[in-house]
Amino acid sequence: MTDTSPANMAPEQLAALLCARLCHDLVSPVSAMGMAFSVLDDEDADSMREDAIELVRENARQAEAKLAFARIAFGAAGSAPGMMETGELKSLAENYFSTLRPDLVWKVTEPGLEKTAARLLLNLCMAAGSAAARGGTVTVEASDDGAGGTRMRLIAEGPRAELKPDFEAALNGQEPEDGFNGRSIQPYYAGLIARSAGGRVTANQGEDRVEFVSLIVPKASLAA
Repeated sequence: MTDTSPANMAPEQLAALLCARLCHDLVSPVSAMGMAFSVLDDEDADSMREDAIELVRENARQAEAKLAFARIAFGAAGSAPGMMETGELKSLAENYFSTLRPDLVWKVTEPGLEKTAARLLLNLCMAAGSAAARGGTVTVEASDDGAGGTRMRLIAEGPRAELKPDFEAALNGQEPEDGFNGRSIQPYYAGLIARSAGGRVTANQGEDRVEFVSLIVPKASLAA
């Protein structure tokens, strides 16, 4: 019988793999800036200076967008108690998606979200962006469930939009067949946030479409 209990991951392994994911996201813009600076240092490449400067600007913007997003999605700033304005979350998500192929469609109507819900929402944005890696749209919805909890629904649609098997296993807290890596750790972390908040994340796949749904309960319910 297959073991369906969540993987028991050591904190140091989780930290190392999340760092690997962050490095994966940053290596491309940082490397591009390094190449651009090499052109700027070359006295014989005057004709390419404007292109190199523009390359630095664009990749610095991408690196900043990804770091600001990760600061809330992965970092301590997103785990401290409190509320986050959804306007700030929208800005973080829009800047992050400007570095990806799918377009963001933001339909969050709540003025603010408790930080656990906010952190989960950003992590589901990352998972949905990965599912629509070839382009399309990611539609984001979040609302109060009427009992103080938060219901989230994200739809990734686009050419060959899919949830890879290792991502689906990780989202459910299961270790993929080939073990966790810097990519599959992110959906695992999203599922972990939901489970720690008394909820869970489900993902349903259709043709060129993946739908993520999560409901997390109010903190008072967890303390009861």
